[in-house]
Amino acid sequence: MNLKDCYIKLGGDFNEVLGRLRREQIIQKFIYKFLDDKSFLLFEASMENKDYVEALRAVHTLKGICQNLSFTRLFESSSLVTKALKEDDWNKALDMMPQLSKDYYETIDVIVDFKSTQGE
Repeated sequence: MNLKDCYIKLGGDFNEVLGRLRREQIIQKFIYKFLDDKSFLLFEASMENKDYVEALRAVHTLKGICQNLSFTRLFESSSLVTKALKEDDWNKALDMMPQLSKDYYETIDVIVDFKSTQGE
């Protein structure tokens, strides 16, 4: 699998991120760093603890990372949850968590799969 295939599988926009970061090596470096980002896990824990201020901060961070890396599908679901939390609609945010979780773990799985094909 090449980097463009990776982006297709994770529901991202390869041409957009290439236009922003200019080199495939830089894109690859940052998608690998995404594997270590704790924003989603912090979001989940904060929602479970009903700490909606921290949950908003965490999901907003995730949204920004996804926007910068052109992870379109994950950006869209994190944006919807961010909007719900900004509007203090906790129930709506809770209802959207399964989709956000699905998008997040699919993204992680694709990146891990891509990384394994690169011999890393």
